[in-house]
Amino acid sequence: MTPALETIGLVKRFGGLVATDNVSFRLEQGARHALIGPNGAGKTTFVNLLTGVLAPSDGQILLQGEDVTQLRPDLRVKRGLVRTFQINQLFAGMTPLETIGVAVSERMGHGGDWWRPAGGSPEVIDEIVDIATRFHLTDVLEERTSSLAYGKQRLLEIAVAFACKPRVLLLDEPAAGVPEADRHELLSTVAALPRDVSVLLIEHDMDLVFSFAERISVLVNGALFTEGTVAEISTDPRVRAVYLGESVDE
Repeated sequence: MTPALETIGLVKRFGGLVATDNVSFRLEQGARHALIGPNGAGKTTFVNLLTGVLAPSDGQILLQGEDVTQLRPDLRVKRGLVRTFQINQLFAGMTPLETIGVAVSERMGHGGDWWRPAGGSPEVIDEIVDIATRFHLTDVLEERTSSLAYGKQRLLEIAVAFACKPRVLLLDEPAAGVPEADRHELLSTVAALPRDVSVLLIEHDMDLVFSFAERISVLVNGALFTEGTVAEISTDPRVRAVYLGESVDE
């Protein structure tokens, strides 16, 4: 089966520094996949390459088998490659109703006139309610985003990404800053998304990674270090050495 997302020999150089080192990676259809690695491993650079924020020095990026290496970020979103960020990218003065409404209406081509179709189109209203329900936001739909608990803000950002109808959803540390009590709800909500959405989670909290992912890739010094199931990665002494500085007997 054609992977949802694939890189072939992906390289990014900043002068003499190799930030992404010949990474060949596959995200399978319907995957719940995690990308982990120590600080400075190159995880965010890799995501920026996937989404078009950075141009690669070499290699290819394939989305559903189509080469998108040279596409602008907005065109990748229209093709179904959508991301969230480590820091929320939300409008503090808007409500979740307005925020999701903008995303849905923009995708439908209504653009700046989003409030008119949102008020007059059952299709738009139904989708807003469906997304708000899926992401546990119905009780705060008309509150200002700035007043929401941080866990709700993170859910809202993922809800906005979902409103773009992604085929591939990239989540860059979605649980960062979220209280412990809310973290598992956030990732269980993502895990429950339809399987036509393939998810790549970039995360440093290993407990969350092991509870969410079905497959894990480990990035070290910009290169793909190892990859495997949760059981394989969690018991791999080389991964423990990378994270904890433990010695590995040869």
